[in-house]
Amino acid sequence: MPKTRPPIDQITSATELRRWYWLKSELVAAARAKGVRTQGGKFTILDRLAHHLETGELIWPGDTKPKTSSSFDWATETLTPQTILTDSYKNNQNVRAFFQAHADPKFKFSTPFMAWIKANTGRTLADAIAEYHRLMEARAAPGYRSEILHHNQYNQYTRDFLAATPEAALDTVRHFWRLKRMRPSEDGRHVYAPSDLDLSEGD
Repeated sequence: MPKTRPPIDQITSATELRRWYWLKSELVAAARAKGVRTQGGKFTILDRLAHHLETGELIWPGDTKPKTSSSFDWATETLTPQTILTDSYKNNQNVRAFFQAHADPKFKFSTPFMAWIKANTGRTLADAIAEYHRLMEARAAPGYRSEILHHNQYNQYTRDFLAATPEAALDTVRHFWRLKRMRPSEDGRHVYAPSDLDLSEGD
């Protein structure tokens, strides 16, 4: 197995593709060259490319959206605390106005809140209001640190690097992150380790 990252167009297996860190622009270029769809987020494009390398197929099953079982229109229906969260739920102005009226005049959608709604079909908007307040209370607590999404490796690496070496400048963090991301990882994750400080251009 190579110890330094090969050009993406030389990779022939999904396993190898996932061992390395790629910029979205690199994934888009590789997908376009193979005739694979390039729309969507970075990890969606990665999944499409990996599927293509595994099967030769240009269509990724994840692009086939399951049909919703509910016809509830979240843009036009009257919403109450008793309204059930359906699989047709979508963020829109109608939903925002409901939460501004029933939860917080300054309500804004956040990633953790939207993730909770997506995972809680069958609960009610009253439950969602309670979850919103729980999230806001947690944010206001001393020592609160926002959750970093699993796929945002750079932000997590930066936080962990600075926690271990608080005297380091951001330029130093970026330098070691660049060296780190050019190396393989068995699970595709690139996380900070004290040994990263020993990395050098020639490794």
